[in-house]
Amino acid sequence: MQETGNAGLYGRARRGLMLGTAALALAACQNGLDIDLRGGLGGFSTAEAARQATLDRPKPDDRGIISYPTYQVAVAKRADTVSSVAARVGVTADDLARFNGLTPESRLREGELLAMPQRVAEPSPATGANGLGPIQPAGEVDISTLAGSAIERAGDQSVAVTELAPAATTPSSAVSAKPMIGTEPVRHKVKRGETAFTISRLYNVSVRALADWNGLDSEFSIREGQYLLIPVADQSAPVQRVAAETEPPGSGTPTPLPPSASTPLPDEKTEPLVAAAPAPAAGTGETAAAPSPAPAPAPSVAPSLGDEQTPAPSSAAMDFPVRGNIIREFSRGSSDGINIAADPGTAVRAADGGTVAAITSDADNKKVIVVRHSGGLLTIYSNIDAIAVSEGAAVSRGQKIAEIRAGASPYVHFEVRKGLEAVDPMTYLQ
Repeated sequence: MQETGNAGLYGRARRGLMLGTAALALAACQNGLDIDLRGGLGGFSTAEAARQATLDRPKPDDRGIISYPTYQVAVAKRADTVSSVAARVGVTADDLARFNGLTPESRLREGELLAMPQRVAEPSPATGANGLGPIQPAGEVDISTLAGSAIERAGDQSVAVTELAPAATTPSSAVSAKPMIGTEPVRHKVKRGETAFTISRLYNVSVRALADWNGLDSEFSIREGQYLLIPVADQSAPVQRVAAETEPPGSGTPTPLPPSASTPLPDEKTEPLVAAAPAPAAGTGETAAAPSPAPAPAPSVAPSLGDEQTPAPSSAAMDFPVRGNIIREFSRGSSDGINIAADPGTAVRAADGGTVAAITSDADNKKVIVVRHSGGLLTIYSNIDAIAVSEGAAVSRGQKIAEIRAGASPYVHFEVRKGLEAVDPMTYLQ
């Protein structure tokens, strides 16, 4: 497996931005919710990912090094900084910090991973490892791997002939050590806007496993440019599957023929709404007075989207969160919602009544609000500021929940989700 660097894979991660945001803080809420959202809160569930059992992260050597064929990582110890890890593994603090988007003085959590900017000596029993060389799949280990660490330790030293000691001085563990066998995880570099939840959904693993493998904090915080190891699936554990609840196309009861197919429809007898004017009376040339026709109903006027907070038609399922030009439309696979331009400080209002399920920030440090509605619907509001509600609060339709944040392009990003699926918000707003 290789590091995810192609645009297609990152594209799918970016497309999941706001869906992950809907899950993000629901998991971060400290109200006893299942961290993997297997309860299906608001129709949202990551049960499939939670059912994907994963292996434990391999144990590092005494230096903290875990080695794979294409990269190495260092695991921080208690009270470590980037500088102390660099000194222990044998690289410069500036290089290690720069490669991980940190500073040499950055303090690290116990178990936090740092990607190595260059390879160092491979783990071996001499460094406290349980085997030799990088962890790699069975069947791909050759004799060069067994001797690799010894060759690296020897360097350019000359060969000297000395008298052998009476007893073997090489530790028996080094003599009998075997190559370390395992699967190399995908190494994912965090892009702007991604969250731990969007990444866990992208690879179908639980966010808890992702946090355990990478030493994330209780808020599952990640940063742009950070390298994450994707937990390796436990191939020996059966993956539970949900049985399909729908029949394949073409099965089931055939559509019955309508009655009109065999029996003609009855003749329709219509009655005029207004009686016809009587014929002129004989010899007078006059007609009887006819009733005045009812006035035609006034044509309906479509609401102007440019008027600030103009009420939506009563038939609309939801209100616009703000009034303004739609500068980005919904497009399945590339844009999971719409962007509505408005001046900074414009009130952002709840599209419909519901409960504030989550308030959080994405990896770009932009505020996000998730509101849960009846019928398994979620609405998501991002690129906002001045939050006016709290988690768990009930909100009514049209209630102010935040304001448009200042920026070069002020707008609100608005999504509607039904379960896991992003749907076109305009079907609810019109």
